[in-house]
Amino acid sequence: MKKIFSGIKTNAFWKNSLLIVLGSLITAVSISVFMVPYKIAPGGVSGIATVIYYLTSQKFPVGAIMLVLNIPLFVFGFKFIGRKFIVRTFFSTILLSVFIDFLEPYTRYFVDNYLVKVEPTPSVPDLFLYSIFGGFLMGLGLGMVFKAGATTGGSDLAARIANHFIANLTMGQLIMIIDTAIIICATIAFNSFHLGMYAIITLYISSKVIDAVLEGVNFAKSVLIISDKSDEIAARIMDVMDRGVTALRGIGMYTGKDKNVLLCIVHRGQLQQLKEIIMELDSNSFIILTDIREVLGEGFKTYDGN
Repeated sequence: MKKIFSGIKTNAFWKNSLLIVLGSLITAVSISVFMVPYKIAPGGVSGIATVIYYLTSQKFPVGAIMLVLNIPLFVFGFKFIGRKFIVRTFFSTILLSVFIDFLEPYTRYFVDNYLVKVEPTPSVPDLFLYSIFGGFLMGLGLGMVFKAGATTGGSDLAARIANHFIANLTMGQLIMIIDTAIIICATIAFNSFHLGMYAIITLYISSKVIDAVLEGVNFAKSVLIISDKSDEIAARIMDVMDRGVTALRGIGMYTGKDKNVLLCIVHRGQLQQLKEIIMELDSNSFIILTDIREVLGEGFKTYDGN
């Protein structure tokens, strides 16, 4: 039995390590190719490093600047945050910094020869595309790192530390405040509102992709059915669609009568068939639909530890 659990832990360790490595690499590509060359600074330590990189006439590598900026956060982090989390985050932070500086000459060659080499001015529409693709890749990479139970340092780690001192603000609010402040500073430093707006676009897209990686895309629907013919509807759904149905006890407050409220989870492709079954048996029924990010269980997906 111990060997079985040991094997599970080992597999989880290597899976999380692989996610951290790949996620850090993808994030490094997004920063090196789509952000730093065009002065797009979407918050976080990478945003501060981009500003410093240009204010110092590109004397210091972006990855090295990020690593130096993260050191004080790790010093405080060891005191307030769990050891396992901080070790994983330290590992991913070092990887990200190394990847960025290692890839710098290759990404510079790619930018110079395959991307339109432009100055980031308001008249250049290409920056909009770069902010979109940069945000997508950054969100994908960070989402993989977060899924492995780590972060790449920066605003997320700073927010976790700040949360110990400012308990009335949530983690999400603290991250938003920190990233917004960094974007404002970058806007002032580069003297361009347009670059600030591109950074906001990148940050928004990145956050949405992170949510999709962590929670899954909207691939299922939760359906609540209120009907006087709940038994017939449930039987038809289970027989025709082979989907499970759960009856929740409810009371009609207007009539005072007990009734069953049916709960059913279906794939998006089955939604139309479900509606037709319900309307055929009771055209006066109420149907409430909600999006489901992720469903674990028979007929959907199994829990894999992440």
